[in-house]
Order: sequence, then C-alpha cells, then structure tokens
Amino acid sequence: MAISSTSYPPKWSEKTKVIRVPKSLSEDLLRLAELADSFPQFREDLRTMLAQPRRKVVYTSKKEINVSSVPQRSPFRYPGGKTWLIPHIRDWLKSKKTRPSRLIEPFAGGAIVSLTTAFEGLAKHAVFCELDPHVAALWRVVLNGQSEWLVQKILTFEVNEENVRAELGRDAQQLRDEAFKTILRNRVQRGGIMAPGAGLIKTGEANRGLKARWYPETLANRIREINERKDRMTFVEGDAFKLIEEHAQDADSVFYVDPPYTVAAKRLYSNWEVDHQALFKTLGNCQGDFLMSYDNTSEVQEMARKHGFQFKPVAMKSTHHEKKTELLISTDLGWLKS
Repeated sequence: MAISSTSYPPKWSEKTKVIRVPKSLSEDLLRLAELADSFPQFREDLRTMLAQPRRKVVYTSKKEINVSSVPQRSPFRYPGGKTWLIPHIRDWLKSKKTRPSRLIEPFAGGAIVSLTTAFEGLAKHAVFCELDPHVAALWRVVLNGQSEWLVQKILTFEVNEENVRAELGRDAQQLRDEAFKTILRNRVQRGGIMAPGAGLIKTGEANRGLKARWYPETLANRIREINERKDRMTFVEGDAFKLIEEHAQDADSVFYVDPPYTVAAKRLYSNWEVDHQALFKTLGNCQGDFLMSYDNTSEVQEMARKHGFQFKPVAMKSTHHEKKTELLISTDLGWLKS
C-alpha cells in the first residue's frame, strides 16, 4: 500500500515505509495510521495491544460474541443483522456429518449467513431470497454482471446533503440505478433503516454526518469479493415461503430462517408482515434441518413448544450496545455451547 505525499494531503510526521496489504484492509489501516500520527497516546495504546498475545475468542450462548471478531461480508448495514450470530452458525453447520448441499436463507436482507457460508465453504451452495424489491435490486446487480458499474458509482459519488437528497428523490431508470439508491439509502439513513419515514443521519460517528457510514473503498471491496464468488450462491427475488416449499423435500439442504420479528419489524422494514404460525408449520414439514432466530418473547416460545421444537436464548448486543437475548429454535440444539 503506497500513498504519496501528492495523493494524500496530510503528511506523516515521521519517516515512512511502503508496505503491501490486502485492499480490503487499506482504508481501515490508513485511518489507524492517521490517529496514531496525530495522538501519541493512541500510538502507545496500539503498541500495548499488539504486544499482548492473541487469545482465542471464547463465547457461549450466555456470553455475547464480539462482532469485531467476525469478518464483515455484507455491503448492507442492516437493522437486525446477524453478524453477531455467525460463530453459532459455523458451529451448527460444522456439526453436520456431511457438508450440506445447500444453505437456504429465505429472509436474507443483508444475507450475512449466506455470504459467510459461500466464503467459508460451510455448504456446497447458498441460496438466499429477499422480497423487498429495492434490496433485491442490489443483489441482482452484484451477482449478475453489473457489479463493477455499481463499484465505480460508489467510488465516485460525492456524499453531501444536496447530492444525497437529489439521488434519493430521483426515479431509477434502470435496475442498477435502483441498486445504488438502495445502498446509499442504507448507508445515510439513521440506523440503516430503509422503511418509509426513516430520516437521514444528522451527526453520526465522529460528527461525520452523512459520511458517518459511507466507506466507499470498503463497500467497493466487499461487492467485488462477493461477485468473485457468485458461482457459490444463487439469489432469488420473491416469497420466502415458496423458496422453503421448493426445497422442503431436500434432506441434504439446511434452512437458516430469520424472519421479521414480531415486535420491531414494522418499524424497521418495508416488508414486515409474516404469518409466524404458518412459518413454524412449514419448517416442521421440511426434510432438512433448520435453525431459526427470533425475538425472545413468550409468544414465540409458545409457538416453538406447540410444534415440538427446542429453543434456547443466546446473548447478543443491540446496535445501541444494549445487552439482550434472542432465541435460537430447531429440532436439535445439542451443538449449541452452553
């Protein structure tokens, strides 16, 4: 990674060295380098941290997972996203005697489970589905030949209030235009919420305003990396129930099901209505194994009992760092660490 004094205005205060690092890390490393150059105490903290021996990340169902230990694969900043659940997903899939032929994710959203499955080979193929046409537009563009156009649009778009409002107010003429509007909306609206009525970020992280969650290089790298693995995954735009039913008799397929939750869904998502009773019944008729994640309520627990499913709360942190639990539901949770 080489940054010249002409291409990068803030000059370092000390001697520099040219190094090569993965492109996906370059933006984050530059930000760390800037902080270390500007704040001596931060530099010392970094040295102290690097001097410590690396520890294996330990987690159980009662101890929440450190999300920073999980690779960020999705371009979306999704409310209700499941990055925190990924270590449990790995344990679930690796507990199988044979690698599943397909991982089916009917309510994909940011699709972190399908992406992780495809990147890490946890199943032979990942199939994920999304009903929201705006979210679907992005996945269709990324996986069907127009990813580089989207990357260049992200890299060259100047984020300011005038440009953002103009772009979000413009009618999309093509699918790729809708894809860009979707990722822009996801990144500049508060909490990544894309439901009608969500407002724009005002101050954001480090008072960066609309740029608080807009990392063009990082987004470009994630989209390119997904596109490079497009032969390992299939995206379906449509109804989650139909996708489940299509694969219901596939004993070598597994289902990860994360529907819009019974409590917060209406506030967070455009397509939030789900017949939860029918979903439990449908999964109970599947030949392949399944894992559901749900909000931890007495209503959901009662549905699980009614269908003879096991359920267990797992610790997690909300986007506001509030400690809470969610439910994992399946026919067998013996693999789940206590």
